[in-house]
Amino acid sequence: MRFVFLWLCAILFSGVVYGESDRDSLKVRLGAPRLNLGDPVLLTDSIPGAFIERLDELYSKWYVSKLEEGNYVDSVYLTEMVTGPAVPDSVYLQRLDKLNSAIKLSYNDIVRNYIELYTVRRRAQVGTMLGLSSYYFPIFEEVLDRGGLPQELKYLPVIESALNPRAFSRAGACGLWQFMYGTGKMYKLEINSFIDERRDPVKSTEAAVCFLKDLYKIYEDWILVIAAYNCGPGNVNKAIRRSGSKKNYWDIYFHLPKETRGYVPAFIAAMYTFNYHKEHNIFPLENELPTMCDTIMISDALHFEQVAKLMDISVEQIRDLNPQYRSDIVPAGFGKSYALQVPYNHVGEFIDKQDTIFAYNRNTYFNDSDRTADPKNRFKKYAHAHAVPSNKAKLVYTVKSGDVIGKIAEKFNVRLSDLKYWNGMTRDRINIGQKLTVYVPHNKVDYYKSKVNAKYAGVAANAEVEAESLTEGEFFYYTIKRGENLWTIAKKYPGVSNRDIMKWNGLTDRSAKNLKPGQKLKIKI
Repeated sequence: MRFVFLWLCAILFSGVVYGESDRDSLKVRLGAPRLNLGDPVLLTDSIPGAFIERLDELYSKWYVSKLEEGNYVDSVYLTEMVTGPAVPDSVYLQRLDKLNSAIKLSYNDIVRNYIELYTVRRRAQVGTMLGLSSYYFPIFEEVLDRGGLPQELKYLPVIESALNPRAFSRAGACGLWQFMYGTGKMYKLEINSFIDERRDPVKSTEAAVCFLKDLYKIYEDWILVIAAYNCGPGNVNKAIRRSGSKKNYWDIYFHLPKETRGYVPAFIAAMYTFNYHKEHNIFPLENELPTMCDTIMISDALHFEQVAKLMDISVEQIRDLNPQYRSDIVPAGFGKSYALQVPYNHVGEFIDKQDTIFAYNRNTYFNDSDRTADPKNRFKKYAHAHAVPSNKAKLVYTVKSGDVIGKIAEKFNVRLSDLKYWNGMTRDRINIGQKLTVYVPHNKVDYYKSKVNAKYAGVAANAEVEAESLTEGEFFYYTIKRGENLWTIAKKYPGVSNRDIMKWNGLTDRSAKNLKPGQKLKIKI
């Protein structure tokens, strides 16, 4: 009897050990990741909270506001809380098999969790995405077909962006396909202050197709390609190495980043939900996107309001159809054209009115008056603002200790910009002993000469001021001060170099090095 009891304990213990070992090895047989009827649940990972948070974030940024406007069918609200009876695993398996997908659709407990997330907990989001899919899916399908890729890949933007072209992640990914800035540039997407082609449904899909093709060349397995699309090929390669060079997604599952573990199950769940939404009493929500659109090539700058004011179409709808334009402006011109999507029934109207549309309030939206072909003429346009006055006397002011250029301008009642222009200055920095040219009215010369001799910042200025006795091309004598050299002296006079001073004073390189304080130099102004 004792022997029988020990024998039974040994059997039970071995069963426990075997079960734990199975759990650690994913409980998935190689090449058979499906859940067969009667088998225990294979994978039990829960849905990461970050995924649900991200889904809610994508949904709330754009769609909730529209939902509050009442643009959707009332029946959806009735189905929001309808959960229905639990669906058996056998039904899920049967439905996935009927999809006849080119991409292998596995089923396990994790996939089931994501299916229930979409069909039970996030029914409103699914309804919104179903409505949007009628507009975006034909775009995806055409580009995928042209690239020879499986049509099932059109469900990737569902989990990437919730079909929101303006989606922007905390990591910096943007658009329907969530391209990072560097990856977008790598695949020739234009990104600047006016346009972000990561948000362009057509251009971003074309870039995604190229990216997916490159990934398939590496793995030759669409499930691994989908995983690599999310976390990058580097992380997938590391997972393969750590799993002992296994190339089955479920074999490398626990070696992948946590967020990527749910990515493939979410893809399978999204594909299931979009094909069997009616079975779960979920129906598409209405939206303002037209069923048919056409492309108009724009060759000159155009503002959305110019179109909206002269056509029966709102700015909001133009934005929804053209999310790639950041500032409601099509930045065309200078030989470069850009596409503008408009509802199909408005194409003829736009063609008929295009001259009027482009001309409408042109100067308000685009001020072309400053555009000139000749830079010299452009300079002349602004040169008058600081031009040297011909009817005023010129004073030469020597900067003293405590002087600030703004206070000097105030003292002579001139604009700071004028004072800097007259002296060829680009910065506000001035040096003690520096000569500044100032222009004042002829009848105020004596007034300003006396004014600059007043106390300044507690320090006696004793300013050296010369009246307009010197004219252009004449010489005056400069007294060298302690610590000065030809270079520092030349800096005080715009357009004067140290070689000019040497020439005017007959100095050689040797004699220029032996200048002494108190020595006078001729300077031509």
